[in-house]
Amino acid sequence: MSQTTNTILMIRPVAFRMNEQTAVNNYYQKVLDHTTPATVNAKAQMEFDAFVEKLQAVGVEVIVVNDTLSPDTPDSIFPNNWISFHENGDVVLYPMFAKNRRLERREDILDILEEKGYPTKDIMDYTAAEEDGIFLEGTGSLLIDRENEKVYCALSPRADEELVIEFCEDFEMDPVIFEAYQTVNGERKLIYHTNVMMCLAETFAVICSDCIDDKQERKIVLKHLKESGKEIITITEEQVNSFAGNMLQVKGANDERFLVMSTSAYQSLTPQQIKSIEKHNKIVHSSLDTIEACGGGSARCMMAEVFLPKV
Repeated sequence: MSQTTNTILMIRPVAFRMNEQTAVNNYYQKVLDHTTPATVNAKAQMEFDAFVEKLQAVGVEVIVVNDTLSPDTPDSIFPNNWISFHENGDVVLYPMFAKNRRLERREDILDILEEKGYPTKDIMDYTAAEEDGIFLEGTGSLLIDRENEKVYCALSPRADEELVIEFCEDFEMDPVIFEAYQTVNGERKLIYHTNVMMCLAETFAVICSDCIDDKQERKIVLKHLKESGKEIITITEEQVNSFAGNMLQVKGANDERFLVMSTSAYQSLTPQQIKSIEKHNKIVHSSLDTIEACGGGSARCMMAEVFLPKV
């Protein structure tokens, strides 16, 4: 199974803003004072378009789908939380914490992918768990090591342990489950998504191991990464706040690998960390300041990887 893909689905926002329903446990979101919603959305669109251009320039196939004004989906720019596409043709739908994020699920997206030559086979639907107040937010929560058949997951109100285990059983993978924390006003709070503090690439992993407060859990996570032959590049909690954990490795032209991140993430890295990353692949970064501030998510969250076989 390949760990990286050349094809990415991205949703262009039409009414992007800070989502009050997700702010309750996403401590990275900020209110931008003196900014109208229209201005926020216009800035987000500019950042989105520039980001897509940078990906296309290195040969990534980006399938852009426009969001719709109705229903109201302020976070639609982050599709990786509600859907994932797999090499066997499966599509997975995930239960979402925020009610207005559940409205992001759109059947027509599967039709659009089919038109582009990516037909789907089975749909695995975990969304009924929402009725029980149980959530698992896609590849925000689940970091899938496809080659080594492992799934890394930091538990939070948006990642339920039993559901992680069920997913792993369905996909015949081993769960590596832990808790990751950030400091909010002097208190340790659970990080809402695993992919904020950790990124998994083919030959390396970027991780803030300091976020894993339990020493035993930290040891187990690092042991799994080492056993899988990955070079471990550690980042600090301060760098996590600049979204340095929220990166994704993709394939560009001629199967060349790139690590994609925001400019704020890139600027937070030390020369040594950049050197370590560039041993494995080139870096692509794009400014996502408005999206990061209002959405509390970054480059990784904006890209839903398409592993479906192309016809």
